[in-house]
Amino acid sequence: MIVITGASDGLGLQVAKLYKEAGKRVINISRRESAYAEVNICYSLAEPQNIVTIAKEIEDLDEPMEALINCLGVFSNQSLGEITTEEVSRLMSTNIESIILLVSALHEKIVTDESDIVNVSSTAGINGYKDQAVYGASKWAVRGFSKNLQEEFSGKRNRIVSFCPGGFKSKLFEKATGVAFVHDASWMETESVALALKQTLDLPKNIEISEIVLNRKKIT
Repeated sequence: MIVITGASDGLGLQVAKLYKEAGKRVINISRRESAYAEVNICYSLAEPQNIVTIAKEIEDLDEPMEALINCLGVFSNQSLGEITTEEVSRLMSTNIESIILLVSALHEKIVTDESDIVNVSSTAGINGYKDQAVYGASKWAVRGFSKNLQEEFSGKRNRIVSFCPGGFKSKLFEKATGVAFVHDASWMETESVALALKQTLDLPKNIEISEIVLNRKKIT
């Protein structure tokens, strides 16, 4: 089975679609159901008290977990001088704390099943961008956690991938601001980004790609 956080929308939804089409059993962890998941575990990962329940439901499925793909994420564009405690808490609890706690809760299963882990970061976790201090910090943290996991699982068959896409078409900005965002032709298609993620995991187990960075191609 393939376990995907945030498979109800955006990149997670497209990844789930690809795996369903490939005949895999998709497990979605999200507040909302996914159209492509066989099992929907509908809890908010941003609330730590839900993690133990989520992990138990996954373990109770009694099936090997091929991969845990952490797609869940939220965006913020609060400017310096306007950043609130609530916004910092919202982003950190969703974008990084939920990943750390879920991986920790599933650690024994991950080791036993030799599960691969993909943590979706962003190019905002590589570069700095104006008005994205909180978002960028959370995505840098995701990359840092992935690097530590690579050390934790060194010598084992588990592969840990830090997946860092640049701008692709999604509702990330709209959800954060409440304002519709118009993507021009330079923005990557979500389906293409999802395909790159899946193709990475489709490689043989003896091929490890530690980090994938996808940038929008600049054409002059």
